[in-house]
Amino acid sequence: MSNVSPSGPPMASSPLTRAVLEIDEYASGLGWDRPARLFALVDTARLRAQAPSLKLGEDTTAYTPIEQEEIPKGKPLDEFLGTIAWPDGVAGCALTVERLMLPPSAEAQVPKDLSGAKLNKWVAGHPDRQEVRMTVAVLRTGAREAAIRLREKDSPTEVLTGPDLVPGLADALAATFEG
Repeated sequence: MSNVSPSGPPMASSPLTRAVLEIDEYASGLGWDRPARLFALVDTARLRAQAPSLKLGEDTTAYTPIEQEEIPKGKPLDEFLGTIAWPDGVAGCALTVERLMLPPSAEAQVPKDLSGAKLNKWVAGHPDRQEVRMTVAVLRTGAREAAIRLREKDSPTEVLTGPDLVPGLADALAATFEG
């Protein structure tokens, strides 16, 4: 599902989609070849009530992304996410991360015996690889949203959005709210 407007930035229909696109735009402004970034999503109306001096948007249904401390270097992302527990005031979380991806047409070419670092090296050398930035968000309620931006089409009008674009990462983020 694409929410791309032909004449401007992506149209966001839900508060979660707007938060994901806000984070995507922020990450875009930092440039490429950046480490993963983690964000808490806080209900803007609740945050405004708790901290009236903050300059926040007027949208009462919005989520305010709050960037967290840097993700430790050298620690696998799945291990790091397994250490997170969010306080009750956090409505959701989001992660932006850059990866190499192959188009579906190249999946049949992946050698069956490769995994981990060897698979990453093989993908990095594939002529059809694409560099992408994925921004994935989940709410405590189970709602999910993602945005994917290709490096070769680095424009706000070329961002693909949808709830099921990166299901594995969404599952990992959702697990940070369990138990």
